[in-house]
Amino acid sequence: MTNFPALHKSLHSYREGFPALANKAYFNYGGQGPMHQSVMDAIMEAQTQIQQLGPFGNEVGRWIGLTVKATKEAIASELNVPANTMTLTENVTVGCNIAMWGIEWRSGDHILLSDCEHQGIIAISQEISRRFGVEVTTCPLMDTLNIGDPVDAIAQHLRPNTRLVVLSHILWNTGQVLPLEKIAEVCRNNNSLLLVDAAQSVGAIPLNLTELGVDFYAFTGHKWLCGPAGIGGLYVRPEAKASLKPTFIGWRSVILNDRGQPIDWNPDGSLYEVATSDYPLYVGLKEAIAIHQQWGTAEERHQQICRHSEYLWRQLTALPNVKCLRTSPPQSGLVSFQLEKQTPQTTLKLVQFLESERLFIRQIRDPDCVRACVHYFTLESEIDQLVAAVQKFELS
Repeated sequence: MTNFPALHKSLHSYREGFPALANKAYFNYGGQGPMHQSVMDAIMEAQTQIQQLGPFGNEVGRWIGLTVKATKEAIASELNVPANTMTLTENVTVGCNIAMWGIEWRSGDHILLSDCEHQGIIAISQEISRRFGVEVTTCPLMDTLNIGDPVDAIAQHLRPNTRLVVLSHILWNTGQVLPLEKIAEVCRNNNSLLLVDAAQSVGAIPLNLTELGVDFYAFTGHKWLCGPAGIGGLYVRPEAKASLKPTFIGWRSVILNDRGQPIDWNPDGSLYEVATSDYPLYVGLKEAIAIHQQWGTAEERHQQICRHSEYLWRQLTALPNVKCLRTSPPQSGLVSFQLEKQTPQTTLKLVQFLESERLFIRQIRDPDCVRACVHYFTLESEIDQLVAAVQKFELS
């Protein structure tokens, strides 16, 4: 079943580079991916280099400039966008904050969310509503997991005053992949901006944001890209940039005159950046992207992720007391399932039992289920272990 490009000796030798995989079966890539040893080495080497050059000086300043440029180029190669559209952030939520607070809200505006959004997005929307008199509503995308049309659901809930639609490319709780290109067209026809939470899509599916036509796309490097925590990004479509004002502002945001005074905004994605960052993390993310790209193309990696998720889905659906949320093979690496006679307490007990067996998955509260994530380098034998342990828990 496993069918990887031949440039690596074997899947097992490749996995040896990930220390976290040595003593567990890991299914939490949607929460945080394990780092390759070369990523950790690159971070340490960069930190050492900064200290040797001198943490603050002209030479290290030039190194930082080159590092920022190279990191944006690496990310842009995964997203198929110009590097100058990239803003470097700490994580998805920071990117969403930049996009949501940067809109010049007016009382009576409307924000449309899906009913599958992360609590961080919901909380931002609630505070914008409180401060500016903006109405926030949701559309029922969870109901379209197996039947129905998510594009139509969104279209039916748009209003003439909808300024912003916020949704995830891959829904973090059910694993549904939304048809973003069609959704972006519907939003554009309504003069509504579209912000996408890309926590579960970057590093997991092939992307061409230029073709998708989304306005804002916020992502992180520490999940499916298996990079370090603390580095992510925000893509801003050039045509949407005029509508997004900077909220967080610092020396990276501006152009300075000869006296060091700000005289204009930077014309590229650094407009939304602030000040000093943990630059060795940038080196780590660039290395993580290179490792994935050396293994195979985004399309090849995604195909293998889907083969593994289907393998897991078919085994789980064969168990008599387990119900997968999807009634057909998953389109992503997220496989969510429920026990036949479950409560939130039994779901938590299952997660705890599996972790005691060195099998790492997570509980999702809405809908009440457990979520297992498979990557392109997941082993079929690990999937077999997981299914056997779920069955063991059910029989206990």
